[in-house]
Amino acid sequence: MTHLSEQENVPRAAAWLVLGVAGGLGLDLCAKQILQAYPLVQFVLLRSGIAMLIMLALAPRFGGYETLRSKEIGWHVVRTLFAIGAMYGFFYGLARMPLVNALTLGYTAPLIMTVLASIFLDETIGWRRWTAVSVGFAGVLIILRPGSGEFSIAAAAVLIAAFCYACQAITARRLSATESTLALSFYVVVGPLAVALAIIDTDTWLSPDPAGWVLFCAAAVASIIAWVGFVNGYRAVSPATLAPLEYIALVGGAVAGFLIWDEVPDRWVIMGALIIISSGVFVVYRSEARKAEI
Repeated sequence: MTHLSEQENVPRAAAWLVLGVAGGLGLDLCAKQILQAYPLVQFVLLRSGIAMLIMLALAPRFGGYETLRSKEIGWHVVRTLFAIGAMYGFFYGLARMPLVNALTLGYTAPLIMTVLASIFLDETIGWRRWTAVSVGFAGVLIILRPGSGEFSIAAAAVLIAAFCYACQAITARRLSATESTLALSFYVVVGPLAVALAIIDTDTWLSPDPAGWVLFCAAAVASIIAWVGFVNGYRAVSPATLAPLEYIALVGGAVAGFLIWDEVPDRWVIMGALIIISSGVFVVYRSEARKAEI
């Protein structure tokens, strides 16, 4: 089969990525609604369990079950630990703060990835990218405004989740040459599910009503849509071309937060979000520009 050029693939890849963004935002919306009525551990258990079953059902379309075999079990264990921190941290914070605030703090992950790449992947980071990273973290300080009472355990949990997610991405680079996309996605679901099974308190278990089951299933399906969308989008076109589209989620989150939960981001959150977005886009741009120079 003749491969299309990157230019010819951009519209199709962008469509896949927008689908992934929509899936991720759908997951966050379902999660926020679910967590108002159900415990976090129950949410993780049911969402991860349903998602894992769907993933297994889709496995034949992504290389088959044999692609789950790995010689890098140790690295998968490490990624699973980071997945546990990312999932529990983000959804803990999401349940306790406005949606757009949580999403904005979560989007510090690309900036954290840049720092980690310089340490663990020996990537050369020029002064322009270091400046962009510093400016991005200044945006975080604008949102949290230390001393104003805005910094909370929930905000710290989301930032820890962003760090864990960044670590997942770094370890994925380490494994991408030998591991399948299915394996990289499957095992990070198993970890949070195993933790949920180990710590679930049957005394706090709430039997979902029909509306609850719809939300749990929708959250699982949304997570699969996000996975498929991001994988197919970034597989076809350079991240530098598509990454800015991910920030659509912030706009969608702000609109959804207002319409569903009457959440209105203040000027500090808006200012910080713009700074973080600008810094993140610039970091991606400079990363690709440097590749072109080498």
